[in-house]
Amino acid sequence: MPVLPPTSAEDVIDQPARMQVETFLDEHRRALNGCLDGLTEEQVRRSLVPSRTTLLGLVKHATFVEKVWFDEAVTCRSRAEIGIPATPDESFILADEDTIATVTRAHREACESSRRATSSLGLDDVVRGNRRGPLPLRWVYLHVVRELAQHCGHADILREQLLRG
Repeated sequence: MPVLPPTSAEDVIDQPARMQVETFLDEHRRALNGCLDGLTEEQVRRSLVPSRTTLLGLVKHATFVEKVWFDEAVTCRSRAEIGIPATPDESFILADEDTIATVTRAHREACESSRRATSSLGLDDVVRGNRRGPLPLRWVYLHVVRELAQHCGHADILREQLLRG
């Protein structure tokens, strides 16, 4: 029988640090991508706060986050070369062609690309393409887990507001 990759933090309690961090990261990726499940296109675009934050915008922003931290930081390519906005705020802007299907697909593809980009790196390897300067991959992983956790919280609140009606 093939061994399946761990799917929850509970599965990696006694595993090496890298597996633990990547499992936590993947849990948050799935949670944020799943915040759109069961909602309509109108609901996920609905603005419920003064900022540009919408549920669809959060997932679109999460795609930007993946590309900043696991493409720009790892490959040293510019945001223009990658084809992403110059600033985080711009990454929340929705285009007419953005739908639940296109945004969730782009997010899943960005996550898979991130996994490939880091697969040959160790936690203590240094990435050099971030504006902060050289950073160990361990710090990048922890930063992204923190950011996605915050956005999952935002998504929970927005979903609750939408579903209460």
